[in-house]
Amino acid sequence: MSVHFHYYPFPRLAYGCNYYASYATKRTLCNRRRVPPHSSSFSAITNLFFQNPNFITGNTLFLRMKRFCPVSGTSKIKAMVERLQRCGVITSSKVAEVMEKVDRALFVPDGAEPYDDSPLAIGYNATISAPHMHAICLQLLEDKLQPGMRALDVGSGTGYLTACFALMVGPQGRAVGVEHIPELVSSSIENIQKSAAATQLTDGSLSIHAGDGREGWPEFSPYDAIHVGAAAPEIPQPLIDQLKAGGRMVIPVGNIFQDLKVVDKNSDGSISVRTETSVRYVPLTSREAQLGTY
Repeated sequence: MSVHFHYYPFPRLAYGCNYYASYATKRTLCNRRRVPPHSSSFSAITNLFFQNPNFITGNTLFLRMKRFCPVSGTSKIKAMVERLQRCGVITSSKVAEVMEKVDRALFVPDGAEPYDDSPLAIGYNATISAPHMHAICLQLLEDKLQPGMRALDVGSGTGYLTACFALMVGPQGRAVGVEHIPELVSSSIENIQKSAAATQLTDGSLSIHAGDGREGWPEFSPYDAIHVGAAAPEIPQPLIDQLKAGGRMVIPVGNIFQDLKVVDKNSDGSISVRTETSVRYVPLTSREAQLGTY
């Protein structure tokens, strides 16, 4: 069987990951050397993809930051951020600052490696995205996460990105997370209470709610920024309706093949949509469908 990935070095297939051009293999220690598509190393990677069923779940060393970013002790979170900066993933000083303040270790299951550049299962057929995807989404939304603005995080999971949003919009703004698994809502609130965003839970500028994220959370709309952490077959109309004129939504769209879409609402209410990159996320679906095989 002949397989062609055009110019892409190899697909990144872990849930919550950029689908093409892995940062771990696209750059060897971030030296920006591209792997030729017909090289022996490329062939080895494509063979791994088709022969190893665990590759799609992110259980592979190619997706783990510790493979090329050895760190230890309390410096791990800073080293994670610095590595993403050197690789060109993080270019914003504000995003770097927030990702250093919100300790990812508080938002992943016990025993997991929080600073590896890999998505992690969090139970209930859900995942927390890889750090590089969090960085990409924060940067795409940064202009809409200024102090005093409002942000909605759909499929907020363990609460990590919602906490980042809260720090960026500040206590004069509003960060809202919506998650349809009640157990994750409860645990995410506990996680945030231990984090740098804890005071914003107390003052009410950060809140997590149990509900169907496809319907958004109209109570605090319109939102300057909307992030969706699961892939929808198409962009849900309620989320478009709750996006403020001049606002931006970042959402993965598709089924087997997914693209990270950037949706901007114009001043006249029309929307402009562009594709940022190809990705792989768990589906945005009903609570019953998500738990069907759990």
